[in-house]
Amino acid sequence: MRKFWLMAAAAAVLSTPVVAAPSAKDRAALSGAVKAAHATSVKRLQNWIALPTIANMGINHKEGAEYMRQLALDAGFQQAKVITTDGVPGVFATLDAGAPTTMAIYFMYDVKHYDPAEWSSPPLEARIVDRPGEGKAIVGRGAVNQKGPESAFLAMLHAFKDSKTKLPVNLVLVAEGEEEIGSTHFSQIVLNPEVKPAIEKAVGVIIPSASQGPDGDVTLSLGAKGVVELQLISSGEKWGRGPKNDIHSSNMARVENPAWHLVKALNTLVADDGYTPAVEGWFENVKPLTARQKQLIAENAASTDEAKLKASMGVQHWIKDEDLRTSLERLASQPTINIQGIVSGYTGPGGKTVLPGRAEAKIDTRLVPDMSKDEMVAKLKAHLAKHGFGDIEVNVTGGYSPTQTDENSALIKAETLTLKNAGINYTLYPRSAGSWPGVVFTGAPLNLPAGQYGIGRGNGAHAPNEWFLIESSNPKVAGLDEQAMLYADFLYTVADLAKKK
Repeated sequence: MRKFWLMAAAAAVLSTPVVAAPSAKDRAALSGAVKAAHATSVKRLQNWIALPTIANMGINHKEGAEYMRQLALDAGFQQAKVITTDGVPGVFATLDAGAPTTMAIYFMYDVKHYDPAEWSSPPLEARIVDRPGEGKAIVGRGAVNQKGPESAFLAMLHAFKDSKTKLPVNLVLVAEGEEEIGSTHFSQIVLNPEVKPAIEKAVGVIIPSASQGPDGDVTLSLGAKGVVELQLISSGEKWGRGPKNDIHSSNMARVENPAWHLVKALNTLVADDGYTPAVEGWFENVKPLTARQKQLIAENAASTDEAKLKASMGVQHWIKDEDLRTSLERLASQPTINIQGIVSGYTGPGGKTVLPGRAEAKIDTRLVPDMSKDEMVAKLKAHLAKHGFGDIEVNVTGGYSPTQTDENSALIKAETLTLKNAGINYTLYPRSAGSWPGVVFTGAPLNLPAGQYGIGRGNGAHAPNEWFLIESSNPKVAGLDEQAMLYADFLYTVADLAKKK
């Protein structure tokens, strides 16, 4: 840890503006508190991983919210309460430090489901393992997405509390337990009559994230695509052309098959190339990349090892065999319609000669500015009806519109200046191809800058053996303690920039 921050401090003195920081005494106190509580911070993360909140399976909705509420109180928030919604509850907490500036923090504590048989260690055990060339990491569901980075933020708050150091900003926390199913009811939490006025005071919103690559560089995304998750269901009963239940496959000679009906409907959603959305009006409100956004992508491409990137994804070619820069432009600018999976009839070992009465496809669509969730759902339904598939049920399970934040906003300036003063290289990127519900903050009525922020490293979100680095053997990459200290520096930077405004 000491080596990491000595390198950072040297780089900062030579190359970047100086902002108000904690006194040498306060910084030493904070750093000492972080180090002293390292084992406790790791155990806190392990305990949190052991309690999975899985929204799409109805697991630990109430328990997850109550656990999050207690985590906030333990970290120094003076009040924290569970906010009910029409679906999964969330948490709202405030920490009044008597400061003139307020910062908002977004947490998600739900996780994707998992199959223990696919993991090298039990996914809820949060076992600590050695990663050759990187250090010690926790392996567990939710380790990097997002309980690890959020635990680093909590470790920072505990350091302020333990060292009796005054926070430079007030904090407002909003947390949800259904991000993994599209944050269906999250806006009800944020726009709650008690919550909204508190968030409106904030200069911006961050979600703690582990954003460092293997070389220690950070990618700061200025936005994220929106997402809509849907089920398309074809049933003989609703179609009126196939069986109500599975029947013997010999009847295919005289009874139509709902599975084929669904396949034909899916085929109309994309062009013959297999990836370009073909829904009428889908590109009507797509906002092209600006010259500045293309410049940022070109800079990112120039610093990326394309061969390593392809190897990490297990792919050999980009669409149309495009070069890396072009593929990155496509990744940031293009809306998509993706099939996650198709289920129908018998899928067990061997064969079972049935004609299924029902077929279901799980799909997701990724949206870019200026598309919206409601617009896209309406266009999809209209498209299916126009092409003779109006009987197919469209079940929207979650989603939200895209989010975007100006790189000249006070939030992004605070983020970049903190990284500069820590001597950490970073690149700006127009928007992440993944999604988070930032539009709840960046859109009306709040219109706040918001984004993912943090250092540290991890991988495997939504996959087996998800991991998060807690002790780094690479001086350029942060472990848990270094992440906590960067969040402290960030809060001081936010306070200083607000004071100078």
